[in-house]
Amino acid sequence: MSCHNPTARRGELSLAAFEIARADEHAEVAEKMIRKLRAGMMPPPGARPPDPAAVAAIVEALESRIDRAASARPNPGSRPFQRLNRAEYARAIRDLLAIDVDVAAFLPADLNSSHGFDNIADEQALSPTLMDGYLRAAGNISRLAIGDRHATTSAATYTVPITASQMRHAEGAPMGTRGGISTMHVFPADGEYAFRVLLFGGPTGDLFGSPAAAAGEQIEVSVNGERVALLDIKPGMKESDPNGLTLHTPKVHVAAGAQRVSAAFIRTFEGPVNDLIAPIEYTLADTNIGEGPGVTAPPHLKELTITGPLEVSGVSDTASRERIFSCRPAVGSQETACARSIIERLARQAFRGYLEDADLADLMRFYERGRREGDFENGVQWALQAMLAHPYFVFRLERAPANVRPGQNYRISNLDLASRLSFFLWASIPDAELLKVAGQGRLNTPAVLEAQVRRMLADPRSESLSTRFAAQWLRLGEVEKFRPDQLLYPHWDDTLAKSLKRETELFFDSLVRDDRSVLDLLRADYTFANERVAKHYGLPNVMGEAFRRVPLPSDTRRGILGHGSVLMLTSIADRTSPVLRGKWVMQVLLGSPPPPPPPNVPELDATKVVKGAKLLSVRERMEEHRANPACTSCHRVIDPLGLALENFDASGAWRIRDGDTPVDASGVLYDGTKLDGPVSLRNALLARSDVVLSNFAENLLSYALGRPVEYYDMPVVRTIVREAAANDNRVSSFILGIVKSTPFQMSRAASAPPTDSNAAAKSERR
Repeated sequence: MSCHNPTARRGELSLAAFEIARADEHAEVAEKMIRKLRAGMMPPPGARPPDPAAVAAIVEALESRIDRAASARPNPGSRPFQRLNRAEYARAIRDLLAIDVDVAAFLPADLNSSHGFDNIADEQALSPTLMDGYLRAAGNISRLAIGDRHATTSAATYTVPITASQMRHAEGAPMGTRGGISTMHVFPADGEYAFRVLLFGGPTGDLFGSPAAAAGEQIEVSVNGERVALLDIKPGMKESDPNGLTLHTPKVHVAAGAQRVSAAFIRTFEGPVNDLIAPIEYTLADTNIGEGPGVTAPPHLKELTITGPLEVSGVSDTASRERIFSCRPAVGSQETACARSIIERLARQAFRGYLEDADLADLMRFYERGRREGDFENGVQWALQAMLAHPYFVFRLERAPANVRPGQNYRISNLDLASRLSFFLWASIPDAELLKVAGQGRLNTPAVLEAQVRRMLADPRSESLSTRFAAQWLRLGEVEKFRPDQLLYPHWDDTLAKSLKRETELFFDSLVRDDRSVLDLLRADYTFANERVAKHYGLPNVMGEAFRRVPLPSDTRRGILGHGSVLMLTSIADRTSPVLRGKWVMQVLLGSPPPPPPPNVPELDATKVVKGAKLLSVRERMEEHRANPACTSCHRVIDPLGLALENFDASGAWRIRDGDTPVDASGVLYDGTKLDGPVSLRNALLARSDVVLSNFAENLLSYALGRPVEYYDMPVVRTIVREAAANDNRVSSFILGIVKSTPFQMSRAASAPPTDSNAAAKSERR
């Protein structure tokens, strides 16, 4: 009460009227108290803490009262309709039509996220521009999937990042090559295509690299591993020349469908490149920082452009055409029946099981119009285009029972349960088996539901739990924004950044595949590495670009705290950031983000870097910074968490010195625990594993529901954690706990609309 009284109101909270015996009547406040007490963040550092047994007793009392009330009056929550975001749309197209399409060309980025996730319904904006994007996507994708005999010439350009290494083999390119690019491209029709490659230039417009290294260099252009052109590089190429730094192939005949196209240099040497500063593979590809006498930097590829079809010769059978045309009419009288069969089958899956006669009739009208303007395939393409732009495909609409009252809880239908399940585990639409079970009304049977969950987890599509859920929960998207000072970190490049991100994705995927404990996130004595990652970490005997599971000889890098991806995304260009690292631990692992900094407080970069003749370490600069009284209270909580990771530099490599000073990773955690490095931090987090597990369950539940977890969901979270503990905290226990929970299987009808005529009119206009 000395802090949370009506006068002081620390944290904008007064507990003067709070009674533990009536905690369920103030559940939102009580849940905030439980979170802080379980994490050991209350009372604040410097205050004398109560006996741990007393704290545990208060927490148990609060939780038991709230949980009993929630059991008697469950609140499953509700959400507005969701739309498919870019990732879900692309995956749905892949699973429906067997075609991978870069939907970024049609749909804007999902910039609005909530609690770190881009599938939260409340934050999903809907605009005329977005709707136009869905319409354009439907038209283009339907033509690519079926093939376009009337395709016009267009161009697609694929770029190589400036900072990507081009000294090693590019994944997907033919063996015996180095660098360049290898990508899947969907060709709309059989025909003639042309390929153009653009090389990087130096600051003065000359070809990047030394003339001696460029002599004899060649670029091979291949389709599905078969060479279609071999282009010679001229050492004297300049941007000012008529053709600039570009090379063109003759016309090449390519079949319709998805084909792997590669443009890569013929490998003509092995061994390190002679570079005065650093190997060229670790420097920025558009600069000449390493050039000088004796330097032999080879050329680098910047872009691959595919243009065509210049001439159309037909449309070959492709995987997508085989998926679409389940029948082919021999005579004209069979066309309508065949079209109806195709459209009904595809629409039933596209609309997640909901297909009424009126919906099918609407799609058949599109078929008939397309058939009048072309042939049978043109009619199917029109119907498919309408299907992909249909609200039942683009939006995740759930249907409440007809007799449900406003504010009433109800169990969602089997088909809606199937959709929730597939977007949770696969980030895509349900498959035929899941829809069949749901259509039979058996999916909500506990044994059947668990069998489907385990089947789906064993399916390769469940990798979305790592590339979608874990990548967003752990904030791995921030890795791509990390651009370190190349003079301070010459070993860094884009290839390393992508490899470190992939390491973390594969690591989490292994937890799902092997059904391991969630706590292995912190304590695993293995990781996944290729040669690039292994060299960065100092791991022996790992060669080649393929990732494989490798043991960690030292316990300093065990678990997620030793992953270069996390250490990079919590750093800035020229130094580590203990504040960002501490904030990441608090927010991502403990679920208790620190408050924003007070206004008018200078950034750390504004503090002294040099004191006297000494280059200050990050710790010493932070001590200067937090001398400001306005900074002290928060930094006492955040800094020890981040400083414990100071032995890892901004790129995630191990170090023992920071500038002129030996690394000092010591500190005292907010609860009094002494820290001296990553091992002690990991042990401190494991000592509060209940908080880590609860936070994991919260984030997974939020991702599964497509809405933020609210205070009234916390009794469900606690039940999930307790039941998982009985099964060694295995990942499958958390997933099954969520799938069987009330919020996942039920919903609450929206409240009654406003009775006020003015409010109703405003709602109508909205």
